[in-house]
Amino acid sequence: MEPFRTLQSRTIVLAQQNIDTDQIIPARFLKITHRTGLGRWLFADWRYQPDGSPRPDFILERPEAQGAQVLVAGDNFGCGSSREHAPWALTDWGFRAVISSSIADIFSNNAVKNGLLPVRVDAGFHRRLLAEPGSVVSIDLERLSVTLADGTAATFPLDPFARYCLMNGVDELGFLLGQEKAIARFEETRP
Repeated sequence: MEPFRTLQSRTIVLAQQNIDTDQIIPARFLKITHRTGLGRWLFADWRYQPDGSPRPDFILERPEAQGAQVLVAGDNFGCGSSREHAPWALTDWGFRAVISSSIADIFSNNAVKNGLLPVRVDAGFHRRLLAEPGSVVSIDLERLSVTLADGTAATFPLDPFARYCLMNGVDELGFLLGQEKAIARFEETRP
């Protein structure tokens, strides 16, 4: 994983509430077991017409979406079944963070394990982001804050271990492998 310390990006707003993991990446695309290639199927049922052609009015197909790394979503983002494919699709498309006033716990856990930062902000800050698509935000993982161009800021919670892993670009297995010498020393002292 790429380390995540700070990020400055325009936002893409997808204001729908209760976006579940089957809407993020429909079940028919869950046959693959690798993390790449799913970005093209992100929000497939909303993004493409029945004949497979893109819907030009869907936000990911519009020119202003290109290069944006922060998705602002409606309340209760990532609800539904647990599938790592959802954060895989989001990161493969290019997102580094998702901001909402509420994000499902299972989705949040899968997200941080795959390099995607789930940012939960208060309702007032969230409403402002929803009302101002394309806003530039600065996310600081050290300070656990999101700041708008005018200086308005909000803080967000994040588990300290998840924060450590994101900031250092390691997943749980990478963290354990980084402790190999300490584990070996401990094992040497055991009878």
